Amino acid sequence: MFFILALVTCFKLLLIPAYRSTDFEVHRNWLAITHNLPIKKWYFENTSEWTLDYPPMFAWFEYCLSQIAQYFDKDMLLIENLNYASSETILFQRLSVIIADLIYAYGVQQCCLILPKSWQTNVILPVLLLANVGLLMVDHIHFQYNGIMFGILLLSITKMLKERYLWSAFWFTILLNMKHIFIYLAPAYFIYMLRNYCLKSNKAFSIGFTNFIKLASTVVSIFLITFIPFYDHINQVFSRMFPFKRGLSHAYWAPNIWALYNFCDKMAVLAGSRMNLHQINSTASMTGGLVQEYTHNVLPSITPVLTIGLTALLMIPGMLKLWKLERSPLNFLRFLIICALTSFLFGWHVHEKAILMAIIPLSILSIMDAEDARIFLILSTTGLYSLLPLLYPQNLLLLKVLLVVTYCSYAFYNLCNLYPLKKCERRLPLLNLSESIYILGLIPLFFYENIIHTLLQLNQKLPFLPLMMISTYCAVGIVYSWCRYYLNFMLKCK
Repeated sequence: MFFILALVTCFKLLLIPAYRSTDFEVHRNWLAITHNLPIKKWYFENTSEWTLDYPPMFAWFEYCLSQIAQYFDKDMLLIENLNYASSETILFQRLSVIIADLIYAYGVQQCCLILPKSWQTNVILPVLLLANVGLLMVDHIHFQYNGIMFGILLLSITKMLKERYLWSAFWFTILLNMKHIFIYLAPAYFIYMLRNYCLKSNKAFSIGFTNFIKLASTVVSIFLITFIPFYDHINQVFSRMFPFKRGLSHAYWAPNIWALYNFCDKMAVLAGSRMNLHQINSTASMTGGLVQEYTHNVLPSITPVLTIGLTALLMIPGMLKLWKLERSPLNFLRFLIICALTSFLFGWHVHEKAILMAIIPLSILSIMDAEDARIFLILSTTGLYSLLPLLYPQNLLLLKVLLVVTYCSYAFYNLCNLYPLKKCERRLPLLNLSESIYILGLIPLFFYENIIHTLLQLNQKLPFLPLMMISTYCAVGIVYSWCRYYLNFMLKCK
């Protein structure tokens, strides 16, 4: 595993001068805010449009980084230095992500250690996790700190697999206080711990008071430590963390139900000839990710309350199933993935990179069961392809394609060897014919997006079309993965 980590780290170092998104400035600004201002002003500062909107524990993480950043370039810590990007600033911020990824590497190691020693746990799983190209693209090119988050998640999952419930709850609560989007996974933790840790002798509604107090104390104490310093303006903190006035879809359409809904709305506009092309282009701003609300043109507009209610409703069958199942950490992990996918598909203003919340845990199960591996191959291929628009500069085209193709080829080849089913020349390994056709359909989609669309001179008339096609096509594969995985969980898990 050390050799794999060393190779991946060397590759990350090569990406230091690569393209970076506006998130680079977001985190530079957060360094400046936490370094210069008292905590009572952190969530009020708005000199930059990229205001602090992560939970307080991540703000403290930025504060700690700022104490080191001042030795690289003090000017990066000036709040008014908007879009500042000296070579020292770039070096520091890139290195901070690489070093923070050691938490992720530690999580991967702990996860592999609890599994039986074999080729798949010593090599295949570490490669699938450490070399996940979604994390490479999002963190080390686009620029974010997701690695440390997923490292904490893997630590929590590892403790759960070992049935060390309090430690699992501890790490998951830390994770929630670092990045609140992981609340998507909370139903799995709540049901499984209540059923298997808090209930006395596994008898329904017979609460083991001591265990319940231990669990509640662990969770509540972490939240209190995190939020008490902000008690006098807690409403301001939450208003930043949950900005429901943002649009239904993010700037790059996450391939979910709402991408399909947006597509249907635009097709309804075209079919009804109610707008010309110029007017349709203007409605593409509905996916801009800016702090404003939008309405659909033909279909009913979707509200945040509707998405929350729909997400919760669709999780209930799985919660009831998990409650009835015998104690099985692997079933907990399966429902954790269902929670991630359900929230991704039906949530409000979902970021496309949230698909990693399902892909990374599913990597663990992919080396344990053929059906999990099958869904992993479909979901990872489709989900990683959907991240390609994040890296839009043309000079990154070859790099991002090589990353995705290499990773997916490695996954297909090795998982096929793990589960040697009857081979068929007309389909991909582990997939049936229709699934294979769908995955191979990404190839003509790629050529249309990068070549044909330009040759047809549609760049000005329909600039949003390639992105819409990627989102809707990938959404089909992710919805299919969710449906099949959920159905298997409900019918086959015991």
